[in-house]
Amino acid sequence: MSLLERVFIAAGSNQGDRAGYLARARHAIAKIPLTTVLGASTVEETDPVGGPPQPPFLNQIIVVDTGLDPNRFLKALQKIEDAEGRVRLERWGPRTLDLDIVRFGTRRLRDPDLVIPHPELPRRDFWQREIAEVEALLADPAP
Repeated sequence: MSLLERVFIAAGSNQGDRAGYLARARHAIAKIPLTTVLGASTVEETDPVGGPPQPPFLNQIIVVDTGLDPNRFLKALQKIEDAEGRVRLERWGPRTLDLDIVRFGTRRLRDPDLVIPHPELPRRDFWQREIAEVEALLADPAP
């Protein structure tokens, strides 16, 4: 049996039906094997960070417990992005759906394809706000 690890995923979209992409991502993440969605932050609109001029993003942090290792989990997230029409033309360019692993348990990892914790976490105030919101919900699930 696999040990479950808590994973924080940053979901963002700035193309097309932004709210629809985030909703479908939450639904698809819940179907990843050995993975349970525990909660999600409020969706908020933010300006793009880096990249070419582009529309604002809708962003949300989704928190899960998973028994998958970080690289298998990343591949599962990338399949969800691809299914939602994600095209990788330029770094930080506009996208239908972006799913980033922000934290994966207490792991520290530096691979060519995956860095944990996410290197942009200290510079993304909205991620920090959203993580704090979902952590508070998980600590006190009462309404």
